[in-house]
Formats: sequence, structure tokens, C-alpha cells
Amino acid sequence: MRPRTLAGRYARTAYLFLLPAILFFTAFFYLPIGNVAATSLRTGPQADQWSGLANYGQALGDPAVRHSFLVTVVFAVAVVAGSIVLGLALALALDQPLKGRVAFRVLLLVPYLTSVAIVGLLWRNILDPELGVLNRVLAAAGLPEQQWLNTAPLLTIAAVTLWQGVGYTMVLFLAGLQGIPETYQEAARIDGADAWRRFWRITLPLLAPTTLFVSVISVISGLQAFGQAYIITNGGPGDATDLSVFHIFNVAFRARDFGYSSAQSVLLLFVIVAFTLIQLRAGRRGEVTY
Repeated sequence: MRPRTLAGRYARTAYLFLLPAILFFTAFFYLPIGNVAATSLRTGPQADQWSGLANYGQALGDPAVRHSFLVTVVFAVAVVAGSIVLGLALALALDQPLKGRVAFRVLLLVPYLTSVAIVGLLWRNILDPELGVLNRVLAAAGLPEQQWLNTAPLLTIAAVTLWQGVGYTMVLFLAGLQGIPETYQEAARIDGADAWRRFWRITLPLLAPTTLFVSVISVISGLQAFGQAYIITNGGPGDATDLSVFHIFNVAFRARDFGYSSAQSVLLLFVIVAFTLIQLRAGRRGEVTY
């Protein structure tokens, strides 16, 4: 009886320490999700009229919703691919015994620690076609000025998002690289493997868990992106950068249709969960054991 009693004490102590986190997630995560789900079943300016699943049917058949989702997927794919490739490249470079590498790591991480609002305002001023700093530099160098926010606006805000977040993915890949036992690399060198072969046969497979984590968080953040479109392009030109969350924001606070926007939010939540589960399952299937 004594071990069981001791285990019960440990369990009660553990739940006591977990209680603040449980209350926090209940108040600021689970209850808001439940409220949004309940609102999605209603219609009207005050969301006070029962409509059942009508909002979901309307959202699934709405061309504007499909367009915003397609734009968001393209944006997320660009951010995920760039985060993995550039983050890994920077991690490999800064994992070498270079002078000043700690300073470079800190400098690359600073944008990630800056709020999306500040980053958005900064790059909007830099890329402004008339008053932007970048066009002034091009003009001073005798080069033609560019319409940065009109030519390829979606890729532009994806590049800004990548610039802000690549420092964080670099840190994650650095942690993964430093967790790889050096004995593997030494054995490969003794066998005559060059740097390229060691990267493909040892480093990259052993970084699979880190790569999976980076891809999951990048997909989630990409599908939830809002500030970039709101601050830098305001969804334009036209609807070229009408990301899903920005579209939901417009439906809720400009069209004042909270029921319809809530239904779109729930659908986006399902999509994010589905993408995450698919990635995790694919990652487990591709795991390499040694």
C-alpha cells in the first residue's frame, strides 16, 4: 500500500504544478475555440440567429475562400522550403570554428525576437516604390527602380517572413547538428567519405527529427500568417496576398459577419491539424534508426 500511496502523492503534486498551465490553456485556448465553434453555427450581425451548418456550406463553396486558401498554401510552401534550406545552410556555416560566429548567430536571431508589426512597418518603408530606401539605393546606383509590392507581392511577404524567422530555424538546426556524435563523422572520414557524402549519408538523416519539427512549425505559422499581409500589402494588390487569416479578419471586422468568419476559422483549424498529422505520420515513416 505504501508505494501506491507514494505514487498518489507524486501524482497530486504533479497535477498541482500543472494546474496553472491547465487553467491558462482552458481560459485562453479551449474556451475560445469552443466559443468560435458555437458562433460558427449562427448568423446575423450579432451572430444571434441559428443557422446550423449553413456557414460551412457557404464557405466550402465560396470562390473567395478557396482563393485565399490557395494563396496561403503557396505562401506557406515558400516559407517552409526557404526555412529548411536557408536555416540548414546557415547552421552548417555557423557550426564551423569561425571567428565571430556567436555574434552572427545573435544577429540572425534578432529579427525573430522582433514583433511582426515592427518588421512589417520596417519592410513596408524599405520596399515602398516611391519613398522606399531600397529604390533610392537603386536610383543612386543608376539601376532601375522596382515595384516591389506590385510585381510579386506574395513572394515578397514570404521573403520578409523568411528573413524574420530563419534565425530561429538556424538555432534549431544548430542544436540538431551539435547533437550528432562526432564519432560518426570520424568513422566516415576514415572510410574515405568526402564532406558531401558525409552530409547526405550521415548529417541529413540524423537531422530528420529536427527537419520534421521545423517543417511542422513552419507550416503552422505559414497557414496562420496575418501581420505580413495586413501591414505590408493590406491584402493587395487586388487579392494577391489575401491570406486566409486576413480574409477571415475582413469578414469578421469589416463585413461584420462573425458567424461566417468563425466557420472559416474552424475549417482552417481542421486544415492545420490535418497537415500537422500528415507531416508527423510521414516523418515517423521516414525515421532512420541506428
